[in-house]
Amino acid sequence: MRKITKSLLLAAVLLAIAGPVAAQGSTEAIVPPVADTEKPTPYDDRLARLSEIIGAVHYLRNLCKADGEPEWRQSLQGLLDAETRAEPKRRARMTAAYNRGYRSFASVYTSCTPAAVRAEQNYRIEGATLATEITARFGN
Repeated sequence: MRKITKSLLLAAVLLAIAGPVAAQGSTEAIVPPVADTEKPTPYDDRLARLSEIIGAVHYLRNLCKADGEPEWRQSLQGLLDAETRAEPKRRARMTAAYNRGYRSFASVYTSCTPAAVRAEQNYRIEGATLATEITARFGN
């Protein structure tokens, strides 16, 4: 089982490959195509939901705070780096989930309203709960 990293814990608080092969009869090195090394985990669906939540919280927090909070996007970047370093398809799915969460609220809220504040609070709580559950169940 893959070890859950500190990046996932940070999200809760905030809410590869062979070398060249010599061709026969040639001195040129041939680099084989990069194999898809995707290794799905039993918690991928939960990570995708967490990514979506982080995207939503990032949008809503920046909408309602004058100085913004880049740490939400940074926390997802840390999570992506830790979980999907050499797995472009998993990385793309998690990035798409983040963007979906961000855009879903960007299409609804153009200014900070009491409903936007409540939505941010609810998503932050859900994200913290989800991250805690993932680490409790799958963490080492």
